[in-house]
Amino acid sequence: MSLLHPTEADLPSEFPIFPLPGALLLPHGRLPLNIFEPRYLAMVDDSLAAGRVFGMIQPNTHAPRAPHGPSLYQIGCLGRLSHFSETDDGRYLITLTGVSRFRVIEELPIRHGYRRITADFAPFLADLSPPPPAIGMKRSELLGALKPFFTMHDIDANWDAIERMPETMLVTTLAMLCPFDDAEKQALLEAPTDADRAADLLALLRMSVHEGDPNSRPS
Repeated sequence: MSLLHPTEADLPSEFPIFPLPGALLLPHGRLPLNIFEPRYLAMVDDSLAAGRVFGMIQPNTHAPRAPHGPSLYQIGCLGRLSHFSETDDGRYLITLTGVSRFRVIEELPIRHGYRRITADFAPFLADLSPPPPAIGMKRSELLGALKPFFTMHDIDANWDAIERMPETMLVTTLAMLCPFDDAEKQALLEAPTDADRAADLLALLRMSVHEGDPNSRPS
C-alpha cells in the first residue's frame, strides 16, 4: 500500500480491526493509541509487517453478540500507522492516520487473538482525495457552540490554533476529540460529506449544551 497517497488499488481486501468503543477515526484525522493487550500488540506487529494498516470500528452494544465477540457497527475507518514507538514496559504508542471509511462485508477467522474482516470501500472512495480547505460552514456558529461545550466538560483549548485551523480539519479534529456517546460518534463517521458532518457536529454541540443547562430542564 502506498503509505502517503493511497489510491483505490492500494486498499487492502482484508485487514485486522480494533473494536474500541468511543474511539472515532475519520479520514485524514490522527488518532493516538496506547496499545498494551497482547492480542493488539500482535495486531500491530503483523500490521507493521504487512501494509501498516488496520481498521478502527466501534462495537455495537445494542446488537446481539457475534461469534467472535461484541457485534460491530457496519462502518469503520481504515487507519495507517503513521507513528510508532515502544515503551520500556512493552506497550506501543502509535498514531493512526485515517485513510478511508469502509463497510464490513464479512468477519474472518481470528488470527493471533485479534479480529479481521473483508470490507467494501467503494461507497467511500472520495475519502482518498485531499480534504477541501473550506466546506461552507459558518465558523462563528461552530465556535459559538464549542466554547460553552468545552466549558461544560472542563476542556482546555488553544483558541488561536482552533481559529486558524482549516474548516475541514477543524471539523474532523473536533468530531474525534469531543466526548460524545458511541452512537453520536458513529453518526459523525457515517455523515455523507464534510459539510454534513459539520452540520451534525454543530447540532450535537448545541444539544449537549442545552441538555447540560439546568435552566433548560423542566422544573
